[in-house]
Amino acid sequence: MKLPNVVKYLILANIVMWVLTSLLQVRGIHLNNVLALFYVEHPLFMPHQFITYMFMHEGFMHIFFNMFALFMFGRIMALTWGEKKFLIFYIVCGIGAAITQELGQAMGVIEANACTLGASGAVFGVLLAFGMTYPNEKLFIIPFPFPIKAKYLIIGYIFLEVFQFLGNPDGVAHLAHLGGMLFGYLLILFWRRNPDKDINNWQRTAFRGQRRATNHRSNSGGVYHANFTGGSNSSTNANAEAGRRVDYEYNERKRQQTREIDEILDKIRKNGWDALSKEDQQKIIEASKQL
Repeated sequence: MKLPNVVKYLILANIVMWVLTSLLQVRGIHLNNVLALFYVEHPLFMPHQFITYMFMHEGFMHIFFNMFALFMFGRIMALTWGEKKFLIFYIVCGIGAAITQELGQAMGVIEANACTLGASGAVFGVLLAFGMTYPNEKLFIIPFPFPIKAKYLIIGYIFLEVFQFLGNPDGVAHLAHLGGMLFGYLLILFWRRNPDKDINNWQRTAFRGQRRATNHRSNSGGVYHANFTGGSNSSTNANAEAGRRVDYEYNERKRQQTREIDEILDKIRKNGWDALSKEDQQKIIEASKQL
């Protein structure tokens, strides 16, 4: 499966920041003091930390598991949604996780002097999106020797995070994980209930508007030319007819493409990505580039 650019660059950015942080730390320069997320009343807090903390990690295992999950589930969601929509979702989940963590510190349930770092909040949002989009997709999770449906895996993760948050402090931002999932759920719910607010629909609407404006300019030009030369308006009618024919053929192609993509997505939900033919995989990849 091709790795979408948005996922590739997110992984690369996280790795670069982790390596840079490790190298500078040896020289006594601590980037975490500037880029990790601190409580709003902490002397080191700065507004940009709501974004930058997502690209900071504590150790190798921390970044490895986050990037592995982003690679496994992020690429599927980026291909399903399109790269722009996926990036918006990822950032919203990350910021939502940060807001939730800040609220926890404000209420005193989390140590106010602790800093927060890592892509886990955003990644947990991606996991939730995968579970909501492909609920019956079967996954093999170590150490279980049998497949687990995505919807049950997500429910299990939620209960585990709640349990760990309510238990003894372990230095992990469990509340941020839950916050990333909560904001991801709310955004998906918003998109589903308000499809006109979905970024993919924004682009389709803008494209249709651009086509109408182009046709209008073409037809107006035909009228001007006919009147200016003193000729008949037959050229105008011909342009209008040609425009309608082109629009009809275009819309018919788009409807056919939409039907094909819907059928392929149904195959993914039932049997997974790897069950698709190379041709179907390529159609999904090409469709995601157009969103």
